[in-house]
Amino acid sequence: MPAVVGSAFGMSPTPTPVTAGLAGIFSGLTWPLIWPFFNGTAALGTVWLMLATIVLVALPAHAFVLGFKRKQIVRADAIDSALLVRIGAWLACAAATAFLVSGFRGSA
Repeated sequence: MPAVVGSAFGMSPTPTPVTAGLAGIFSGLTWPLIWPFFNGTAALGTVWLMLATIVLVALPAHAFVLGFKRKQIVRADAIDSALLVRIGAWLACAAATAFLVSGFRGSA
C-alpha cells in the first residue's frame, strides 16, 4: 500500500516573495470591494468588518508572508531580510491592487 505523502490539510505553504505578492493581490482585490458594505455604525457591521479583515487580510498575510512554521532562529540583533522582502512584496502588491480597483470603480 503506498504511503500518503501529504494532504491538503497537512501541507503548509512555504512563504516566498511570489506567494506574498499573490496574497497582497488577493487582499487588495477583496478589501475595496467589501468596504462599501460596512459604512454603518451598527455593532453588527463592526463585527462583520473585523471578521472580513481577519479572513481577507490577516489570514492570507500570515499564511503566505510569515508562514506557519519557523525554520530558523534569528538572533535578536539580526534582521530577517527575507521576511522584510516578503512584507514589502505583500504591501506593495496590496496597495497597488487596491489603488487600481478603486480607480476602476470610480472612487479614489
